[in-house]
Amino acid sequence: MRMRPRIVRSGAVPITPATRPATRRKRGLLTKVAVLTAGTAMSFGVAAPAQAEHDVAAMALPSANMEAVLKAAQIDPRRAGTELTPGSKASVVLVEEALTARGLLDGKYVDGHFGTATISAYAAYQRSLGYSGIDASGLPGPTSLQKLGSQRYTVTNVVSAGSRVTYHGRTMNTRTKAMLVEAERLLGRQLSVTQGSYNPGGVGGSAGTHDGGGALDLSVQGMTSGTRTDVVRKLRNVGFAAWLRTPAQGNWAYHIHAIAVNDPDQSSAAQHQAGDYYLGYNGLANRARDDGPQVTKVTWEEYKRG
Repeated sequence: MRMRPRIVRSGAVPITPATRPATRRKRGLLTKVAVLTAGTAMSFGVAAPAQAEHDVAAMALPSANMEAVLKAAQIDPRRAGTELTPGSKASVVLVEEALTARGLLDGKYVDGHFGTATISAYAAYQRSLGYSGIDASGLPGPTSLQKLGSQRYTVTNVVSAGSRVTYHGRTMNTRTKAMLVEAERLLGRQLSVTQGSYNPGGVGGSAGTHDGGGALDLSVQGMTSGTRTDVVRKLRNVGFAAWLRTPAQGNWAYHIHAIAVNDPDQSSAAQHQAGDYYLGYNGLANRARDDGPQVTKVTWEEYKRG
């Protein structure tokens, strides 16, 4: 009896004794790859399936640069118009969209300009978290910014004021202290602090600038005019908005007033002074032109990056 030839469908590979072992080996390899467990993933230093999914989800979120957001929140409310702070638009829009989603900001203000409307909306959000005083000034802090962005954005370039410490006999935060220490290093001398930070109502002429963090008054006793200017310049070099104050400007003696730019603990008054500094003003109520030495304006974080 004649044997019928075996019919092979188009595209199929006939299984023969010669091909069967290779096929089994291939299937076995696929099976082993498919059943990669969390334990084996850890042993090979790769993400397990659940962790990988979480990482992919996190990577998919846009990022808000806190340094840029803080800078815009200081400068934009002091502008006459609605110009944007360079490099801040994308991050500010993310914050504004999150505030709008919570019903705190009208959608027409989602424009990348961190103006007074956005400040008010952010302050309302801070109050909803139970914050008050300088913690609800509308200036974003790391905790509130991260909570606002939950499942919407991640926060990069986080800025922290740090803890409160005593330096030269005055209270300030660790970020401000580090800035002052660096300025002293550049000057080759130590400075005398006459008023520190977190001093609400301490000096009437301060108009609330020292109520929060990042604010210092420095003595200029015994300094020549050139030395005073050099001190202001070095303070500006490391990220302070700094000016020489004179008796002709107000009811005070000669001293240097300094605000740490981008300090998230600033009072509203200090926040306004930092913004005015960037816009070329003297930080006083008359908003006269800046009379200090001209430098490239930087934050402390920018200075450290060189």
